[in-house]
Amino acid sequence: MAVLLRGTSAAAAATADPSSALLATTFRRARGCGLLLPAAPRLRRAFAARASAQPLEVCAKESITVPGRLGDCPFTQRVLLTIEQKHLPYDLKLVDLANKPDWLFEINPEGKVPIVKVEDKWIADSDVITQALEEKYPEPSLATPADKASIGSKIFSTFIGFLKSKDPSDGTERALLDELTSFDTYLKDNGPFINGGAVSAADLSLGPKLYHMEIALGHYKSWSVPDSLSHVKQYMKSIFSMDSFVKTQALQEDVIAGWRPKVMG
Repeated sequence: MAVLLRGTSAAAAATADPSSALLATTFRRARGCGLLLPAAPRLRRAFAARASAQPLEVCAKESITVPGRLGDCPFTQRVLLTIEQKHLPYDLKLVDLANKPDWLFEINPEGKVPIVKVEDKWIADSDVITQALEEKYPEPSLATPADKASIGSKIFSTFIGFLKSKDPSDGTERALLDELTSFDTYLKDNGPFINGGAVSAADLSLGPKLYHMEIALGHYKSWSVPDSLSHVKQYMKSIFSMDSFVKTQALQEDVIAGWRPKVMG
């Protein structure tokens, strides 16, 4: 089974059903997220042209708790955030991964999502998809300098290790705290975002993972980021409050359900 949702402009979303607004493509920048409204005529013309262009086709996981809603994959949210931040129209097709349709295997033999159709070619893997979108739509640029691209990249794996751990003394919590502390120090000296004052691709990758970390560890371990890591906490607050993030985030119930097998396994 699949559900097709059409990305709309912000103006159209304002008059549509609230649930459809969740997936609306916005043509304005979120205030306070380190990005600016497009001032140059060239950029305004580019955005206007994109609004009338053929929408990208995006296949994503459907919610397992509320049919017709976006599922809990952080890699899919990364892709959608990239599309939203670049002001690209898109059609979102939600796929029930417990009952994968035959057509999904025809466009991706592995049967995985997210996958995006760019220039009549289906592309899988969030790394490959976001790079392809950056190359095809270079403005506004979301590129993160190579020397900053890996900042915070070990947080997700250490979060999973701690989440799965059943031994309080095995060092997994300490490993996560060490990575978060290192990230906090980096943000203190270089923030508020990974590339300084502007949101970039690295933030769009890390943000959804931190969202999952906050919900899953809060639910399963009653754990939260220590107040002493104030720069990390402010970073999460800033990313999570972006319009594009709110529109593309998973339901908390889905995040909890999605991580349950790893916790119980």
